[in-house]
Amino acid sequence: MANKDFTDPARMEKIVSLCKRRGFIFQAGELYGGLNGCWDYGPLGAELKRNLKDYWWRKTVQERDDVLGMDGAILTMEQVLVSSGHVGGFSDPMCDCLLSKARLRADQIPAQDGTAVYFSGAKHEASGWSSDKAFAVLVAPGKDPIESHKTARKFYADHMPDKKISPKELELTEERREEVTASTSFNPENGGLLTEPRQFNLMLQTNFGATGDQIAYLRPETAQSIFVQYKNVLDSNRIKLPFGIAQCGKSFRNEINPRNYTFRSREFEQMEIEYFCRPEDGMRLTDEWLEERLKFYGEIGIPREKLHILDVPDGERAFYSKKTYDIEYEFPFGIQELEGVAYRTDYDLGVHQKGAGKPLEYFDEESKERFLPHVVEPSAGCDRTVLALICEAFDEEELTDEKGNKDVRTVLRFVPRMAPVKVGIFPLLKKNEEQVRIAREIQKKLQPWMTVFYDDGGAVGRRYRRQDEIGTPFCITIDFDTLGENDPANTGTVTVRHRDSMEQERMSIDALLPWLLERVR
Repeated sequence: MANKDFTDPARMEKIVSLCKRRGFIFQAGELYGGLNGCWDYGPLGAELKRNLKDYWWRKTVQERDDVLGMDGAILTMEQVLVSSGHVGGFSDPMCDCLLSKARLRADQIPAQDGTAVYFSGAKHEASGWSSDKAFAVLVAPGKDPIESHKTARKFYADHMPDKKISPKELELTEERREEVTASTSFNPENGGLLTEPRQFNLMLQTNFGATGDQIAYLRPETAQSIFVQYKNVLDSNRIKLPFGIAQCGKSFRNEINPRNYTFRSREFEQMEIEYFCRPEDGMRLTDEWLEERLKFYGEIGIPREKLHILDVPDGERAFYSKKTYDIEYEFPFGIQELEGVAYRTDYDLGVHQKGAGKPLEYFDEESKERFLPHVVEPSAGCDRTVLALICEAFDEEELTDEKGNKDVRTVLRFVPRMAPVKVGIFPLLKKNEEQVRIAREIQKKLQPWMTVFYDDGGAVGRRYRRQDEIGTPFCITIDFDTLGENDPANTGTVTVRHRDSMEQERMSIDALLPWLLERVR
């Protein structure tokens, strides 16, 4: 069993650097200092993300008879989210650190023991400045409580108008010291006092209309538009239970503490299915969908041994959930959730039927029953899965040449169907007009079917390395054998180089397209 707390920050730092350097991911608004918690996908990142979404749609909708697709609006009317419970309850109790101004979720603050040192103020004799703000610092067991004074001076120095005055010059007014146990009133990072918990709205509200007095929300999840349109989809399509509605799209949450690169962001994309069924089938279908989703991850290059299934226990599931599985992946920053598979019972259709005052029951033609369908929801994070694909693919391979010299090859080992670029196409010499002509013809032949990259800059070995670093599974080189100059038997053939093994084979130009299509789809 993998250690859930194990992290590899050095590996993660290399991955982040590669993503920036090769154009996978950029911070949004970076030119102006960056917008925290928002990310832009560069050319390679956009291709990778598109490959993931297209394959998810293909496996979820295109290849199934029982799932239909939809694309709901991002702006969500207020009443929808009132009925779903988001407006009244989609918030977290938050605390602010008085020292660092960091915002922490109250339910994630660990209980701590130690000595709490309380201060009633500070002053600076030379300037005449003083403050009567209350502050406190928690000192860990075994440490001298006097260490709290350094932290307290930093707090009071931040409130001084003259920032040139050293905190060491401040005179503190220590009020008292208390031994505390299991306290959640202090920041575990610096010992500073936290504010009392208060509710913090996780939804992003907007106003629209001619006078701007109408309220809407940027949807916090894609699920609600599916539930609201369930009856329209049912009535407009010849489909019977069990059936699903799938959607892939943007969602928005006012995350307090975006972290771990793109893993937790304020703007993100979901790949979500709401699978409607009879009440007696809900538990069985939840287990079946779990297996389907695990199979999907294997097909895109995330092996089963790197995935962990958390059967969320009673008391930790959402109140309406009868069963929830979390599919987790071993990221370099720890084991974290990729997808949830939840049995939501009939809660969602029930609240919208009540909120809208319109019937949403399903009528079974055979049994003549009317009932509210239950729902199984496999909900995956698209951006999280893209990050998992990059983390899983990243490799540094030590190579030794014929002379014994060692080198490190950076390679992204994407499965071909996920790779942003499927094929690199190189003329051996860019000054050889015939090689360039043939290379361009191959490029035009393959482009309607897959993403390719033409490169004639530098030595072929360096071109291979550049393609390795972005995960291109195959490279085609047009050389002198292609022209029949070395061996007439090789006329009209090219060299195909495999990324992972670095082995090369000769292949007829006419055989390239069917050979590649068999391997990259």
